[in-house]
Amino acid sequence: MTLAFLAPYLVVFLAFVALPAVYGIWISLHDWDFTLPSRPWVGGQNYADLFDPESVQYEQFWNGMKNTGLFTLFSVPLLIVLPLALALLLNLKFPGRTFFRAVFFAPYVLGVAVIGIMWRYLLDGNFGIVNRILGTNIQWTTSQPWTWIGLVGVTVWWTMGFNAVIYMAGLANIPTDQYEAAALDGAGPWKRFLHVTLPGLRPVVIFVLVTTVLASANMFGQSYTITQGGPAESTRTAIMVITDLGFSQSRAGQAAAESYILAFFLIVVSIAQFWATRDRSAGRERKEARAAERRYRERLAADDEEGRR
Repeated sequence: MTLAFLAPYLVVFLAFVALPAVYGIWISLHDWDFTLPSRPWVGGQNYADLFDPESVQYEQFWNGMKNTGLFTLFSVPLLIVLPLALALLLNLKFPGRTFFRAVFFAPYVLGVAVIGIMWRYLLDGNFGIVNRILGTNIQWTTSQPWTWIGLVGVTVWWTMGFNAVIYMAGLANIPTDQYEAAALDGAGPWKRFLHVTLPGLRPVVIFVLVTTVLASANMFGQSYTITQGGPAESTRTAIMVITDLGFSQSRAGQAAAESYILAFFLIVVSIAQFWATRDRSAGRERKEARAAERRYRERLAADDEEGRR
């Protein structure tokens, strides 16, 4: 019965996830060119080239990885903290709360292509409305560090509402009696936030952190539509490098190898995040319980020994 229930999902998973993943590994072991009938076996050479400073792909790929890391480093903290602050505000009771929730979530409904093209014109250094409002002449799309500031700002504006909705769902699951008990104990708003809200949101924060890191590390559309990877490839992310190599240059074998190197890094980062945010208090409680049980057994053994004497 359970297998029959899971069968549709398993079929879709095998057809669109598992089999393509295995086939991608097979492609990465060949000099695979879509335009040529011959696709010779090269083993791990495509992977070795990515760690060889003399290879053609070395500099491009690791420059893309560096840019991906920079974007992730700049965007993730903002996409963790700002949506939480927004969720706390929107969780308060005030007139028009539902309207403002919809307003902040609305940008996320738009596709990345729409967002990118819209902001490319808004951030244009010559006639963009952003410079008109600020009264500046900043080249948001063609000069550093403004390109990174623009890309991060657009991404935060676009996805902040989604993370805020997740936080609000977590806030709704925190029992109100915990806040009431904390208030009776004399805890102010800040202490209630630290000792009630944050512990209650811990699983949600971990979920938001992991998904946001993965999404930021796979950033493509914003950079492609707003800056085209410029200036001087300083915003050309790893996904842009892989896409160009695989589709524009038809070098699918090398592109597949780069994809799996990126995937490996993301798996390592995700594991590190789960390890760093694991519930250490539960571990301490288990250790204390085992220690108490050991002391109890030792005491029973001592009592038995005393009784035999």
